[in-house]
Amino acid sequence: MMALVGGLIALVLGIVGIVVWWRPFLEILMGVIPVILILGGALATYLGIGAMKDKKSADSFGTLKDDLKQEVETIKQELKDLKDKTPSQS
Repeated sequence: MMALVGGLIALVLGIVGIVVWWRPFLEILMGVIPVILILGGALATYLGIGAMKDKKSADSFGTLKDDLKQEVETIKQELKDLKDKTPSQS
């Protein structure tokens, strides 16, 4: 209940503050928006580069995975051939 009352008081004071100090609010907003755009752009660029690196490593892992599967199949075939050549002991 106290949180509700405190929230309502903060809401009313915020609205009154914006109405009374509209001009300084706009000046601060004009100063903050370019900074937010710069930081947001830098973050998006950083995340984009990371995503490209992840995709590149995933692609190389895919080819490596295919190579390993081929090698496993080759080894299985070699083991099967060796098993067929040796006489079974029963």
